[in-house]
Amino acid sequence: MKAFSRALDALSAVTVGLAGIALVGLIAMMGWLVFGRYVLNDTPTWIERAATLAILAIAMPVAAVGVRERFHLSVLGIREMLPPGPQRWIAVGCDALMGLFGAGMAWWSWELVGTVANFRIPLLGISQGWTYAPMVLGGALMVLFAIEQVLKDALSADAPEKRGVAAAFLD
Repeated sequence: MKAFSRALDALSAVTVGLAGIALVGLIAMMGWLVFGRYVLNDTPTWIERAATLAILAIAMPVAAVGVRERFHLSVLGIREMLPPGPQRWIAVGCDALMGLFGAGMAWWSWELVGTVANFRIPLLGISQGWTYAPMVLGGALMVLFAIEQVLKDALSADAPEKRGVAAAFLD
């Protein structure tokens, strides 16, 4: 389990690092858009479509990291009021549901990639499948990270560790 968690630590760090680089690229694209529009009076039209792809490439994998860090949407009020045993099994259930959601997202996004692979994005000249590829990656990462969380919660004798928003509150 520790080796699996260490590998996912590295994968999570790489994901966040690549998302940071993509964010810098997105900011550069927006700067070029503004410069082209207002200084050169020649708007680079490809940037808006490329920016949409960059946003997807940033948001989807980082959302999966949110599953690992338990920053995904969840209602903690009821769980936190329960004794440690039921807290653990509610956490297992929530993490399992997040994994199922990620699996569905990866599966059906992969179908979308295949369906639109032959179509080209007009302004970029690349396959329309690249629009949905970040969703495949994000879904697959969600599955991996959810498996880790389920194993941590199921194998622990204590209440689930406080992470995400719950960790911000002092006891």
